[in-house]
Amino acid sequence: MVDMSASGLGVGRALLQFLPPGPPHFVRGVRGVAWVVAVLCLSACETPEPQPKGPVNAWAYQTGMPPATAPVASGSATAPAVSASAPATAEPAPPIKPKKLARGDGSPQDDELAEADALFDKDDWAGAEAAYRKAMQVAPKDPAPIVGFARARLAKDSVPVDFNSAPNNATLKGMIAELKRAVKLDDKYAPAQLELGRALLVQGKADDAMVAIRKSIELDPSEPEAQSAFGVALLAKGDLQGATVALKKAANLDPGSAARQSNLGTALFASGNVIEAIAAYEKAIKLAPNDPGTLSDLGTAHLAQNQPDEAIKYLEKASTLAPKNAAIVQNLAYANHLKGQFDKAQKLYEEAIKLDDKLVSAWINLGNLHAQRGKLPEAKAAYEKAKAIDPTDPRVKTAFGELEEMQKKKP
Repeated sequence: MVDMSASGLGVGRALLQFLPPGPPHFVRGVRGVAWVVAVLCLSACETPEPQPKGPVNAWAYQTGMPPATAPVASGSATAPAVSASAPATAEPAPPIKPKKLARGDGSPQDDELAEADALFDKDDWAGAEAAYRKAMQVAPKDPAPIVGFARARLAKDSVPVDFNSAPNNATLKGMIAELKRAVKLDDKYAPAQLELGRALLVQGKADDAMVAIRKSIELDPSEPEAQSAFGVALLAKGDLQGATVALKKAANLDPGSAARQSNLGTALFASGNVIEAIAAYEKAIKLAPNDPGTLSDLGTAHLAQNQPDEAIKYLEKASTLAPKNAAIVQNLAYANHLKGQFDKAQKLYEEAIKLDDKLVSAWINLGNLHAQRGKLPEAKAAYEKAKAIDPTDPRVKTAFGELEEMQKKKP
């Protein structure tokens, strides 16, 4: 799960529709049966659950982040899966709000900026927009009111928050133009560079975003949101190592933020540093103990370490908090599958499929379970379902290959 918070790309746990290249996969065999592919997801898989509308998804709070590649539990095929946040049904990690724009310098526009900041902090997007507009009228050459206006407008219009999630959004295009105007007024005003970079990430322009974000870091290296946004841009470019460094800086600069710890965990997981990812997720859980997305990701990381008992502890809590998240249920099913609790695992796989019948991972793992039990026709039927959803998925091809070998050996 990835939170790209206010830089953050507090995420709404992320959802880039691409996979960063190269992270290692975790391969394990299933005892007593030919190796078949079993698949894990982070907080959500192939078809992410829609995020709730409203303040939770306000762009000013979050921006999507690339998913980690899901580990392959067994078999040799790669198992790409899209990471997404669990729905905010319980107590999600509090969003990271951007720094206030009022400077406290006694300038004519400062009172207006302070009022606008207060309204924004209360999630009164329309009121904040109006107040920032007023500050713009008082000081038309000050970039700060423009930055605030863009934040408020994007939040008010519920512009999507994920990387490349709104390439053609009219509001976003308009606010990018405004932010470019702010940068032109003062290219050394770090908040303008940062907000422009974040907006460009939402538009899917990682290269352009990196230019602006790098400039904001040069101007204010102590801003954790800038480091976080830079990490997101690097993830978008497939630079897992660089992204991890940047997200670690963000977490160190803002150690009380669950979202930043969770983002760091996801980058570490994607890089194959599962033990370090677990440590980061554990820090996030201490800060936000009822965040279902982070609980799910921590459980999934334990699965990657072949620790189903630990995984179940976190996945069961995540499933209770977010009972309609199919990916969490699927991962809980797989944890029970690893423990040999086949009846329970089958029930949970079927439950995940009821919640999302397009979840390829659940169909494949259900087929694997049937194959382990010697129910080859049932396994084939499940694999056929997976193939119908995504005929290009390499995991499906591997599963059919293993099934064919099993059928040849069956007396």
